[in-house]
Amino acid sequence: MKKLFKIFLVLGFTMAFTFSCDVERFPYNAIEQTEAFRTMTDAETIRNGMYAQLKHRVYGLFMFSTDVQADLLNATLDFGNRNGNPHRWEPMLATDYTIRDVWQLYYSALVNVNNIIENMELVEADTEADQALLSQFTGEAHLIRAFYYHQLVIRWGLPYNSATASTDLGVPLVLRYNPAARPARATVQEVYDQIMADIQEAKLRLPDGGPNSIVATRDAALALEARVRLHMSDYSGVVSVAEELINSGRYPLATTLAGLENKWVNDQSSEIIFHAFVARPDELKGGAGVNTIFLGFQAGAGLYTPDFVPQQWVIDMYDENDFRKHVFLEEKLIRIQGFEYPDIWLINKYPGNPEMFTNVTNYQHRPKLFHISETYMNLIEALFHVNEGQALTRLNEIRQARGLGDLSGLSGNQLRDAIREERLRELLAEGYRLNDLMRWGLGFERGDPQNINFIVTGPTYNELSIEPGHVKFIWGIPQNDMTTNDNLVQNPGW
Repeated sequence: MKKLFKIFLVLGFTMAFTFSCDVERFPYNAIEQTEAFRTMTDAETIRNGMYAQLKHRVYGLFMFSTDVQADLLNATLDFGNRNGNPHRWEPMLATDYTIRDVWQLYYSALVNVNNIIENMELVEADTEADQALLSQFTGEAHLIRAFYYHQLVIRWGLPYNSATASTDLGVPLVLRYNPAARPARATVQEVYDQIMADIQEAKLRLPDGGPNSIVATRDAALALEARVRLHMSDYSGVVSVAEELINSGRYPLATTLAGLENKWVNDQSSEIIFHAFVARPDELKGGAGVNTIFLGFQAGAGLYTPDFVPQQWVIDMYDENDFRKHVFLEEKLIRIQGFEYPDIWLINKYPGNPEMFTNVTNYQHRPKLFHISETYMNLIEALFHVNEGQALTRLNEIRQARGLGDLSGLSGNQLRDAIREERLRELLAEGYRLNDLMRWGLGFERGDPQNINFIVTGPTYNELSIEPGHVKFIWGIPQNDMTTNDNLVQNPGW
């Protein structure tokens, strides 16, 4: 029997690249697989569906869960146990909705991505221009598949170690739609090999791109490659691809507070390599993932009830002259358990784009998959292992762009620690912290809160201490998958 699969359509998706297309305004549709790939209209519709799913798999649980689990935040007394299991570490179950939903939604999105890669060649292309577009669509799918699989393997697989990757357990590799399959876990090496193969295919098929692209580009592939190679400790490889991207000059760093604010508030910046498309009015009906937990604005009262607030040491990491302090953080009046607390620093990186407000903020942004400052930080960390002098030079480039003075005379562990601190300042609340700690082989102790009176206290909250290599840095396979697929092997400690 021929299989059916879902194709989700973007509502009013407006292409802003080298072509345009009209998209029917339906929330979703189901069509028979062998009939789906016939015309260029079919191809554009299916491709738009891939992007519609992507925008829901960048922010929200997919991003903030690992930061909640790490050492940056305190839970407020009004957090309502939202994201409580990751924050506490114990008990943290494989039935937790965070683990279940992130796993399932990545794999469900791979169904459409795999179908594009496998079946786009069935589309009848009458012109060379159409053939080029179909090749581009396929390249976009390869890049998005690489993105999903890297997200999966860094959460559920062992960290990449060249000596053991060929036997360490990664995640199941599902490259073709087969609802009857019960795949076992591929090795970490096999998963990374697939990721790199998809990135290379994407680089062959995609144009370079430019700032604020709403579709995958070769530049986005370079950014992902630098990220992946850093996780593989392939430092010379990181340097090669990151410098190619940075030295292209297409993505200059913002050098003013207003420029940085424009990036994070208005979703427009020379730094943005690729962000998923969201706009009003129709696209807001489905919206995209949002990072609401840091603000919790109450419109009626005009104040904030956040689920999580940054610890004092996080705020102290920022110099007063650092543009980032006044864009990524903001002092606000909060209300917790009926009591008001003035001048509390909240994470303000995702306040909502005013162009997408519905009366007040709905926290909607175009989710940023890749921006050049992350590539800078990947390059700087890799350069530390290759050429410390160049690492310090690049580190000072990003500090200068953020309003800070140069560092000098640093080498060895001092330089390493300065790079790690700068990475935290630059990539605050973007979901990298837990993976960074694991990659560096570090544990942590949560530090002093801004005010102990409005946070949840105790050994699994503000006093939590996690040793290096703790088994729950790596998430457990969701219990439902373990029950229905006896080919899967669970991670230790779950």
